[in-house]
Amino acid sequence: MDWKQLKKTYPQDNDLPARANNLTALMKVRDCTQYDAIPNPFSSEYNGAGEYIPLSQRRPSVRTNMCATVVDESASLVFGECHWPSLTADAPDVAVVMADIDRECALPAVMIEAVIAGSVGSSALLVEVVDRAPCVSMHDTRFLTPAWDAANNLISVVECYKVKGADLAANGWPIPDDDRATIFWWRREWDKTACQVYVPTRVGDGMPARIDTARTTQHGLGFVPWIWMANLAQPGIVDGPCTFERAIDTVIECDYLLSQSGRGLKYSSDPKLVIKAGAGDPAGADGDSGTTGGASSALILPMDGDAKMLEINGDASGAMLAQYKELRAIVMEQIHGNRASADKISAAQSGRAMEMMCQSLVWLADRLRLSYGEYGLLSLYRMVCRFSSVVAGGIRIGGKDYVNLSDAGLALQWPPYFPSTDPELLQLAQGLATAVAGGFMSNETACNIYAAKVGAASPQEEWGRVLAELSNPALVAKRQDAANAAKADRQAGAAGRTETRQVTA
Repeated sequence: MDWKQLKKTYPQDNDLPARANNLTALMKVRDCTQYDAIPNPFSSEYNGAGEYIPLSQRRPSVRTNMCATVVDESASLVFGECHWPSLTADAPDVAVVMADIDRECALPAVMIEAVIAGSVGSSALLVEVVDRAPCVSMHDTRFLTPAWDAANNLISVVECYKVKGADLAANGWPIPDDDRATIFWWRREWDKTACQVYVPTRVGDGMPARIDTARTTQHGLGFVPWIWMANLAQPGIVDGPCTFERAIDTVIECDYLLSQSGRGLKYSSDPKLVIKAGAGDPAGADGDSGTTGGASSALILPMDGDAKMLEINGDASGAMLAQYKELRAIVMEQIHGNRASADKISAAQSGRAMEMMCQSLVWLADRLRLSYGEYGLLSLYRMVCRFSSVVAGGIRIGGKDYVNLSDAGLALQWPPYFPSTDPELLQLAQGLATAVAGGFMSNETACNIYAAKVGAASPQEEWGRVLAELSNPALVAKRQDAANAAKADRQAGAAGRTETRQVTA
């Protein structure tokens, strides 16, 4: 069974766009529920009528879930706890304000969810201000339809999906009791000036066309408060390519291969005995199986009879495992997964060595950093700055009010994918010191590079601390004393080595 055949087992909603049904199918693979629509378990060979059930109509008993594994690993490399980017800006207070927004809005968790959800094609964030406090939420793009202008700026986002009348009634809509089980269309539309809410209509009556003025909001922002991120694609595209779609066929083959292999190994543990009896069948008149009692339980067969066990041998089992390993390598190559084997790592590796072993996964994370970092998170920061200019009284973050935040010079600084070891940090520090002493690099640039390498939260804040220490005479004197003491120790050590060589000679 391949991906096209498996998709035919999923229900299709013809009232929704074709992209919505395609995204729904891909979401089943991402969520590891792609086989749930198949009714027969893998262990059932025959149905109630005694008819044989083909393998394609059985749920595999083994699910490798390699697609979900690659999606989770790549999302962790992009926005994990040790991979969250720091922000630099021309205005010194903007980076600090955005760091507070990261904590208050739980942006690391939201962005990881956006990367995982967007692996099927796209993800979208709705940015709102409630009591002047920014709020960020992720929405299902299956039911969203965006539109852009010639400059790739959002001009509208339409949300439309089906909902039960009981759910509408729970949210305050006047739905009659007879329509509580009826399916309605729900529709909202955002543009640069308002969020229009339409009166829900029954599915049989067509799309909603009447605006509910009581629930419609005139925000007057001058921009659409949505951040649309197309997976592995540039801005202005509705859905980018799926991260794992090219490997789904091979993953299905792996799941069925391992399921059938496991079934064969179980039969080997309790094999089926087949007896081929000749003309002189020794079975007695009472219809017994032709066995004798006792410890041996021997089978008595005629001269031309035969008996054999139906079981899988070790060679066949090894061949199946070898084939699975080749299929797994193909899957990881197709979707840029981690092909390194933990069994072959004998000792702790440096950060650069780990990066080389996971090079394919790092390349995938590099592309995702563009889609969800440069085109997503950075756009979110710019939108927050625009909110501070259009919301009356500014926005409130951490109990403080901020007005007219500048988005000039906003840029993301990404930490390394794998932490550096102490020898690597020492080598980097020595190289930066040599570059600064030779006049090839400024102290600030060297500080930013080293702070980013060690994983400092904000390289700019680290440089500010360095300047504060340099302006403190007591700290400068203490640092100079430490340097002089270290120099004296080195000179004493060199003199001792010279004297030892002379004595030995």
